[in-house]
Amino acid sequence: MADGEEGRGQRDRLTPLRFPPPLLAGAGPPAHSGWAGPGPRTPGSPASPPPVPLAPPATPSLRRTWRKASPYAYIAPFFTLFLAFGLFPLLYTAFVSLYRVELQTSGEMEWRGIANYTALFTDEYFWISLRNTFTIGVLSTVPQLAMALGLAHLLNYRLRGRTFIRTAILLPYATSVAAATLVFAQLFGRDFGLINYVIGLVGLDPVDWQTGTVASQIAVSTIVIWRWTGYNALIYLAGMQSIPHELYEAAEMDGASRWRQFIHVTLPGLRPTIVFTVIISTIGATQLFGEPLLFEGSISGGISHQYQTLGLYMYEQGWGFFHLGRAAAIAWVMFVLIVVLVGANALIARRRARKEAGR
Repeated sequence: MADGEEGRGQRDRLTPLRFPPPLLAGAGPPAHSGWAGPGPRTPGSPASPPPVPLAPPATPSLRRTWRKASPYAYIAPFFTLFLAFGLFPLLYTAFVSLYRVELQTSGEMEWRGIANYTALFTDEYFWISLRNTFTIGVLSTVPQLAMALGLAHLLNYRLRGRTFIRTAILLPYATSVAAATLVFAQLFGRDFGLINYVIGLVGLDPVDWQTGTVASQIAVSTIVIWRWTGYNALIYLAGMQSIPHELYEAAEMDGASRWRQFIHVTLPGLRPTIVFTVIISTIGATQLFGEPLLFEGSISGGISHQYQTLGLYMYEQGWGFFHLGRAAAIAWVMFVLIVVLVGANALIARRRARKEAGR
């Protein structure tokens, strides 16, 4: 009897304890139990909440669709603004150019077809403004880009205070066109202008910068040159710094002077940048408006329209004579002219690049 009790005691000591299986992370309570509290559940105890089902993973087709559509979603704001403030005004201007629309009665539109364009091409002041736009564009663009190229080449070398110089040459671009034009109008004054004072010191007669055709166009071009030379110089400087330095070292080892390095290394490396600045300057010269308007304060561009540009002529027709239909026609003529000039510049640059590549 004692031996049986002793055997049962040993079996009890050797029997492992049994615990309930552990709950996995994120799993709910066992299905047979609705009570998670300690001890037995009493009739008044609340039941535990049911487990929250996990969201199913995204299907591969949905991910593939988002991957294809996400680039268009990123660029959608730009195209929305372009359609609202770029393409729609352009098309609406073409629509208005086919009608007779007056500023006082803009809601009344009379169909004219191409009559606005034919009247435009028979107006002598249109051809005067077109000629002035061309001459002022040449007088301002060629010296501007040449000076910008020289400044960029100078700043490309290690000079003392070149950071200050880079900042200083950009200040005219940051200056308001109204403030700059009013200051230059005082400098080019006929009786008390600083330019005529300096000319008088040399022994020359004073120049009427606002009445003479050539003199007034030179004065307006000077304002444009002063404002945009620094901007183009920094663009050229950025292009020069992208040219590999090894090309200059090889040219120096071959005995090339700095001038020959500039001609045979710098200019070929800057060809895309030069084409870009020529195109931008051409567009700016065609749209020139603020400088001739504020130079004398006349929308006619002088007493004999001697420096009236296409932009000023459009403003005179639309807001001086209230002919919105004709002003819209002028705007479209300017648009076509810009497209032709830009296309001609690009074509010339491409042919020249192919010719040099075939050598």
